[in-house]
Amino acid sequence: MTVLPDDGLPLAAEFPAATHAQWQRLVAGVLSRSGKDVPEAEAEQKLSTALEDGLRARPLYTAADGVPDPGLPGFAPFVRSGRAEGNTVGGWDVRQRHAAPDPEAVLTDLENGVSSLWLAMGPGGIPTGELDRLLKGVYLDLAPVVLDAGHETAVAAEELLALYGSRGVAPEAARGNLGADPLGTRARTGTAYDEDGFPVAVSLARRCAETYPGLRAMTVDALPYHEAGGSAAQELGASLATGVAYLRALTDAGLSVEQALGQLEFRYAATADQFLTIAKLRAARRLWARVAEACGASGAGAQLQHAVTSPVMMTARDPWVNMLRATVATLAAGVGGAESVTVHPFDHVLGLPDAFARRIARNTSTILIEESHMARVIDPAGGSWYVESLTDELAHAGWEFFQETEREGGQSAALASGWTERRLAATWAERSKALAERREPVTGVSEFPHLGEKPVVREPSPDRPGGGLPRVRRDEAFEALRARSDAHLAATGARPRVYLAALGPAAAHTARLTFAANLFQAGGIEPVTEGSFADSGATEACLCSSDALYEERAEAEAAALGAAGATHVALAGRPGSYPGVDSYVFSGCDAVAVLSAALDRMGVS
Repeated sequence: MTVLPDDGLPLAAEFPAATHAQWQRLVAGVLSRSGKDVPEAEAEQKLSTALEDGLRARPLYTAADGVPDPGLPGFAPFVRSGRAEGNTVGGWDVRQRHAAPDPEAVLTDLENGVSSLWLAMGPGGIPTGELDRLLKGVYLDLAPVVLDAGHETAVAAEELLALYGSRGVAPEAARGNLGADPLGTRARTGTAYDEDGFPVAVSLARRCAETYPGLRAMTVDALPYHEAGGSAAQELGASLATGVAYLRALTDAGLSVEQALGQLEFRYAATADQFLTIAKLRAARRLWARVAEACGASGAGAQLQHAVTSPVMMTARDPWVNMLRATVATLAAGVGGAESVTVHPFDHVLGLPDAFARRIARNTSTILIEESHMARVIDPAGGSWYVESLTDELAHAGWEFFQETEREGGQSAALASGWTERRLAATWAERSKALAERREPVTGVSEFPHLGEKPVVREPSPDRPGGGLPRVRRDEAFEALRARSDAHLAATGARPRVYLAALGPAAAHTARLTFAANLFQAGGIEPVTEGSFADSGATEACLCSSDALYEERAEAEAAALGAAGATHVALAGRPGSYPGVDSYVFSGCDAVAVLSAALDRMGVS
């Protein structure tokens, strides 16, 4: 009988310590059994996953990786939190966006879990002059208001400040942000409203610093760079360059460094890549603390963060899946330490959200805060060797992009010359390739699409000003293919079809039949698996089976399909040399190109 020691920790001591080299040897052994002869020293690299910005997610992290000390919450470099008690005491600020002058929707949100308002004003949003009506019944000393008015920032800010006065809100009770962001507006629209020292923004910042201690004047919005296809590091670097430009303008105008730092709030995208989002928010605080330290105000370098669920990840098809994406993104934003979080409703890309979508959006945060208790622990991801390593690597990549931007003359010059747009476009081109090849799957769109789904219809959103950086979405290439199929359905009463010819028993053909059906549906092409080719209503066919059966039967089956009227015969599998087979579809092929060519051949415009 084994007697356990009193310390309660005996079991590990009875096993020999494992080494990193032993683990690598075991990994190499597993890879060799799968047909890959890999040296032990390279085994770990083979299991690594490439990320954007030259980063890689390794399969194993240990204490030996060694990353800089993230410090303690509330102390520089503020990686773990901007405050000693954590960034989200009692839960983060649930900040919902409104772009329509709907007072009832505003009150409903505030009465059901929303704690602050983000108001998109001006063209494409709430008309200036509507604030008094929109905020009727809102207690402005309790509900912070954040403006996003672009070229009409000065008018909207004056309107809000006047409203505080007319409603009897004490200056020290006003909370929120006036939303001055001239460089962000330039990135979105291509035109500037406040250049040469940013006089409008500086004037508002001076008034806030002197009269409204709880109100900030300026936003550093990194969403335009994310929405243009930028990587996490590019989003970080662009936000730093923008923030530094604003600091220079504010201090040149006479504000102290501490006052200038206190006038800025940073806005970042939160995506369904939860670890990257967590690391990005932590890295952002570290980088901004470095800027504050360089300015001689390290103690005032705690970055105030507003995280927004990514519009890029939202899909128009199967929009219900957006609820899941938003939940993961919101969790990541909260774990990453954002003080405020905005959850876009699942129908965000379809038009103005309805009441149900807004309710689900606000309840997403409520469940994570109240039921999952996500705000009870300060920096819950801290100490994870993976998160700490990713935070460090992302911080270096973001700082590098910031330095490159500064060498271009700063954010304003980089936008004016087109340098920023070119860099973002190159990143998006690489990501678009991964999306087209389905190496980055989009559930409900490029993977597991549902051709029979009923479209979700919403009232169109007002047109937002264009002319600046492009706005992209992960589903856009497949959405274009599906739109062609929809038009064909409306015109003819049927979708384009492909006949999937299964060869041999189910064990031989099921995997590739499922793969092919999934692939063709992603382009709006209906797969037919029952009956004969002649009865399928299809003009093209795809063979589905095992490599062994292809060797035996592919040539004959392709010839039979051609004789039956198939104008094009594809084969699900790696390219080979089978007579009668016109093309091949396989994991890693350019699905967008394959599907577009198929629709072209089928006469689907």
